[in-house]
Amino acid sequence: MVAEAEIVCQQSVTVLDVQYISASQTDIKGTDKVLDATLVSSTLPFMPTTRSGSFADIGPRRYMEDEHIRIDDLSSHLGSVFKFPKQSAFYGVFDGHGGPAAAAYIRKNVIRLFFEDVDFPQTSEVDEVFLEEVENSLRKAFLLADLALADDCGVSSSSGTTALTALIFGRILLVANAGDCRAVLCRKGVAIDMSKDHRPIYPSERRRVEELGGYIEDGYLNGVLSVSRALGDWDLKFPHGSSSPLIADPEFQQMVLTEDDEFLIIGCDGIWDVMSSQQAISLVRRGLRRHDDPEQCARDLVMEALRLNTFDNLTVIVVCFSSFDHWEPSPPRQPKLRCCSLSAEAICGLRSLLDGSASS
Repeated sequence: MVAEAEIVCQQSVTVLDVQYISASQTDIKGTDKVLDATLVSSTLPFMPTTRSGSFADIGPRRYMEDEHIRIDDLSSHLGSVFKFPKQSAFYGVFDGHGGPAAAAYIRKNVIRLFFEDVDFPQTSEVDEVFLEEVENSLRKAFLLADLALADDCGVSSSSGTTALTALIFGRILLVANAGDCRAVLCRKGVAIDMSKDHRPIYPSERRRVEELGGYIEDGYLNGVLSVSRALGDWDLKFPHGSSSPLIADPEFQQMVLTEDDEFLIIGCDGIWDVMSSQQAISLVRRGLRRHDDPEQCARDLVMEALRLNTFDNLTVIVVCFSSFDHWEPSPPRQPKLRCCSLSAEAICGLRSLLDGSASS
């Protein structure tokens, strides 16, 4: 088994209060729509905290190709060089293929690639300008990471990795995804997908792939790859500067967190191959109600996927936004009544026994 990620900064802190003017706008949206909304400061009773746990397992595979990172307090981790809102966190899952080299490279260099090399925007205030700059920076980071894999002689051109990152600034959750890892938010027990799987069989991805000269064979891009977006895999990509059927461009989803949002699950496809988003949310929610331990929940989720006969490596991060005692209580269970039938002979025997007890 593989232990949890090396980088963990655990700290519970109060977040910057931010909300949409319209409550209806707290539903999931693409970033291009969310940024049109106006963010305003407000005094709200909701004060979320971030704490996380993770677990990874090689599964039935011969090699472990997954990597992940979790940083609960990004400001403290990066130090005084960066200026972020008081509440800031960063999480990532990188699911490698064609060997572990690409995922390992991204994990080792993730801070440089995602924050230092792209001049990541800095501010203590969360507004729409900052969020737009963050999205642009993340898109640039994905593309630079892709090019870095092409230039590194230690990474084979047949090695690649999917990448999903989640950033939290104040009450804003921003997920960037390229590949088939998945982020799922739990809102009052209901699963809300915060990413879209990039598989070549899906209509939008198939259309893009075929327009750029690629083809789908038995569900695989060019008969080789099960995802249509990934970092690396340069033996399947056209030279730098050319449009390719396989791309590293991430898609974004953004959410304003409320008191109804309990936790986030980030997992590789080994989890989602054998269970739905709602099944995973329900399993983790039951666990948190029992012991309030996100790391144990991550382990339980991996063990359940193994029980369901997943055929891949397994990596899960569970990020909690509040402790379980802030959630709505579960409805009390009604006692179960069992009915049974007795034969006529048994009824006569019971009557005789009761009559005997009464007479004595």
